[in-house]
Amino acid sequence: MITVNPNQIKKILIRGVNWIGDAVLTTPALSAIRKEFAGATIHLLAKRPVAELLGKDPGIDSIMVYDIHGRHQGPLGRIKLVEEIKNESFDLAVLLQNAFEAALITFLSAIPIRCGYDTDGRGSLLNLPVPCTKETLGLHQVYYYLNLVRSISSREYKIEPLLRITGEEEAWAEELLNRSGCIGRPVIGINPGSTYGSAKRWPAERFASLSDILIREYNATIIIFGGTGEKEIGIKIAGLMKEIPLDLSGETSIRELMALIRRCDLFITNDSGPMHIAAAFNVPIVAIFGPTDHKTTSPFGDGHIILRKGVRCSPCLLRECPADHECMESITAEEVIDAAERQIRRKRDEREWERSLSS
Repeated sequence: MITVNPNQIKKILIRGVNWIGDAVLTTPALSAIRKEFAGATIHLLAKRPVAELLGKDPGIDSIMVYDIHGRHQGPLGRIKLVEEIKNESFDLAVLLQNAFEAALITFLSAIPIRCGYDTDGRGSLLNLPVPCTKETLGLHQVYYYLNLVRSISSREYKIEPLLRITGEEEAWAEELLNRSGCIGRPVIGINPGSTYGSAKRWPAERFASLSDILIREYNATIIIFGGTGEKEIGIKIAGLMKEIPLDLSGETSIRELMALIRRCDLFITNDSGPMHIAAAFNVPIVAIFGPTDHKTTSPFGDGHIILRKGVRCSPCLLRECPADHECMESITAEEVIDAAERQIRRKRDEREWERSLSS
């Protein structure tokens, strides 16, 4: 078994994960690598959305964009990627992504130490393989990625997903909310989509009903979030509502999405990437879970409310429901409204407490 001496490691390649939510959950692992290898430069290889999300992470010195639809497309593109990596002369590769391809690319790039989970038949390509046991797979993903890092580090670090935005990005979000007449009102984000598949989506009609009640009862600003492929869901919800939301689904970049979510007082969401962004910014969350395992992918941190039903087939982890979607259909609008009101009251109590301390 190869041992890693941090003093001898000068250049590290981290193969990032592909999904936005997973990427947020790797940030404690990135922080641990940064602290363990303080004298090394750290480079992240990731697809464009994740590269954008983590572009300001202080644990990363530079990002190599894995341009799978451009210059790295197809077999010739993969060869070009191998050449680019090989030219950088990395000392260590840490594979947060589990794919066979990740191990093959770093093997062909002749990186001397290649660390990753021994899964997907890639053990022979790694010289620092980490066993992927049933117990490991049952960990929350934050600990799953940290467990991998512990194979090259025995230290204990603060465990907290963390994202960064710039002052300019923060000012942009504030200006947009100001132009939209949102200043002085509670800002509640709803995230009705999920790029993973329709099985993770709570019904649009219930998001619309919930949003109307929150506007009427709390004078809230409702922001509908969503990716480029979720614009139709936002349009549908806005059309079903009697009140007027701020529909930004499909209209923001990753960095703009981050800045706006950080500004929310409450975030109501399906199990999704934006849910993990909200958790990283300590925004109170009401998360609606159905086919996925809340034990491994729940919003990390304290005070979040998870709504789920223990139906016989959940968690099935399927993208599309082959039956009656009972796990999501059985969660009522009234239950979500009750959870949202509890979070609003908790937020108000915290603000009262902070004011009392400062007076």
